[in-house]
Amino acid sequence: MNADLIRTLAALRGIAERYHDHRGELREVALATAAGILRAMGVDVDDPVSLQAAIDAAADPNAGQALPPVLVWRDGELLLDLALAGGAGNVPVNCMLEFESGVQEQLKITAAGARAQLRRSGKLPLGYHRLEVAAGEAERAESLLVVTPERCHQPPALADEARRWGIVTQLYSLRSASNWGMGDFVDLTRLAHQAGRAGADFIGLNPLHALFAADPAHCSPYSPSSRHALNVLYIAIEQLPDFAHCPAAQAHVAQSAFQAELARLRAVPLVDYAGVAALKLEVLRLLHQRFRREETANGTDRARAFEAFRAARGRTLELHALFEALDERLRAGHGASGGWPGWPEDYRDPGGTAVAEFARIETERIEFHAWLQWLAESQLAAAARVARAAGMAIGLYGDYAVGVDGGGSETWANQAVYRRAAAIGAPPDALALKGQDWGMPPQDPQALLVQRYRPFIELMRDNMRHYGAIRLDHVMSLYRLWWVPAGLPATAGGYVHYPLDDLLGIVALESERNGCLVIGEDMGTVPDEMREAMRSWAVFHYKVLIFEKSPDGQFRAPADWIRAALASVTTHDLPTLRSWWEGTDIKLRAALDLYPGPEARTEVEAGRAADRERLLDVMAAAGVRPRWPVDQFEPNFSGAVHAYLAATGAALVAVQAEDLLDMSDPVNVPGTSTEYPNWRRKLDADLSAITAGPTALPLLEALRRHRPR
Repeated sequence: MNADLIRTLAALRGIAERYHDHRGELREVALATAAGILRAMGVDVDDPVSLQAAIDAAADPNAGQALPPVLVWRDGELLLDLALAGGAGNVPVNCMLEFESGVQEQLKITAAGARAQLRRSGKLPLGYHRLEVAAGEAERAESLLVVTPERCHQPPALADEARRWGIVTQLYSLRSASNWGMGDFVDLTRLAHQAGRAGADFIGLNPLHALFAADPAHCSPYSPSSRHALNVLYIAIEQLPDFAHCPAAQAHVAQSAFQAELARLRAVPLVDYAGVAALKLEVLRLLHQRFRREETANGTDRARAFEAFRAARGRTLELHALFEALDERLRAGHGASGGWPGWPEDYRDPGGTAVAEFARIETERIEFHAWLQWLAESQLAAAARVARAAGMAIGLYGDYAVGVDGGGSETWANQAVYRRAAAIGAPPDALALKGQDWGMPPQDPQALLVQRYRPFIELMRDNMRHYGAIRLDHVMSLYRLWWVPAGLPATAGGYVHYPLDDLLGIVALESERNGCLVIGEDMGTVPDEMREAMRSWAVFHYKVLIFEKSPDGQFRAPADWIRAALASVTTHDLPTLRSWWEGTDIKLRAALDLYPGPEARTEVEAGRAADRERLLDVMAAAGVRPRWPVDQFEPNFSGAVHAYLAATGAALVAVQAEDLLDMSDPVNVPGTSTEYPNWRRKLDADLSAITAGPTALPLLEALRRHRPR
């Protein structure tokens, strides 16, 4: 391999040559890592001629074009310097700006030889516009002009230093007497009503992205099939209008065997996704048959509403529904597992003839999956309305996963933007000392630019539609992502940089249009560039109590917490408060062999003992320390910890449903897969106990006392 050429191209393609680790030490990126990332990007690193051609293309990506493919514009007045490939000469240069409304405007161009300057005075309207430059008949260039606001949406409810609080839960983990073995959208509606009455201003949720209907055991909400669609297992079937008008489905559900299986699914401590899917999908198929027979055939209002939804979601929805239908058929008929890479070759191309023929024949099967998305989104929208009606100033607080499964519909539908010969993850840090390989393919920033950021624009739009706030998982991905080339361990990855301001501008535009506050999950190693960008674009930080310490290791006093943040004691990837205090998480991680050695565990145990004392000290200084000694974990202690958190200056405070129930077992243990039942553990009690249970009451009272509505 030619090291000089590889290093040169790596720099041009945004691959960092070195980085600071979580301890602040400078690390060099190995040549093999840089070569592996370039190989994943489609570069033949073993051929010097190909390398040089790639260098030339990357050094001048807009060669021969007066405009780049996309311009993200934050300033009011448009002022651009253009390079005209052939030179303007005596040829007139024209520029047309077409606004997304369809209105066109001719702009002034000042040309001098091969250079030209485009100017438009006055503030541009926000939105996605088309800019076209023409120099005679021979030279034309077109750009998507994205005009963004100065910052992300700021809810009026947070004006005048107002401080709000809410409850965060994993939707699938909710227990109720009405759900079918996992939490559903009607459970969410009920919880929103309860929480609103209790004084909460938001309900935080795990990602509700679509998983794999044909592979329900694949259950991680952070490894979805598509972030454009919803997980249809959250549909509450018995509350659908279709169920009320379908005697066949009602009779099926009333059978003793069906009811016995429902009782089992509700009783087990872990969600049996395969069991839930088997019951739900067979009933949903009955309902869909009735819908086609009685609604579609008669052109009812409900049928027209579904068709309008399908038309509005367009090609993105159709490709997802097509994927789901294909995946279902090919898993059953060909034993194809793992999504589309395991399908027969003819079906891997969504534009191929085999796929087109399948779509022609299987219209009903494809419609079924589109119909499920309509049902899911209708029930999610209803829950959002109930949250607002219950007095919540923010409403539902959604979660956007940083990546998708390599075998899912999102990667199948747009293979050009994903690089399957690498995976995203994280370098070693305090949470995962061996580093992390999340097994999900990264998006290539150059491919995103070629596609004028359309994939990212649509993702932001689809994920803000029903939420008053959204959490961007691993927000640092807008600046850089840790790529792990195939065949290398997570410790041997490297950072690839992304167009941060362009992506944040799009986030801000969709945030403003959807009235959605943006919260960036910025745990771990956060570069200064990311912190400054979050401040500049008014993206809220994500602050976790057990990590909020000053440089001397002491927990921050309430007055020292920043305002533009959502604060919580812990998260779904961390131990519950009870587990953290009692140290059961350390024992669990040791049992799962997640420490490099016994010395690491001893170090963690010593640090935890010191942290418990430090937490009590800062609580005492804040006037909320419980009676001493704290011999065992109990509700009043949990209330005191949350009173300390509520006393901070953070604009938002979130309490985990698990902490409202004094639970110990974690939701997810990073670094594990089958070793621990991640994303399956249910709550210990019915969802009513989240706001009215004996362990919840002292905690909620503390939140209301320090953060009255």
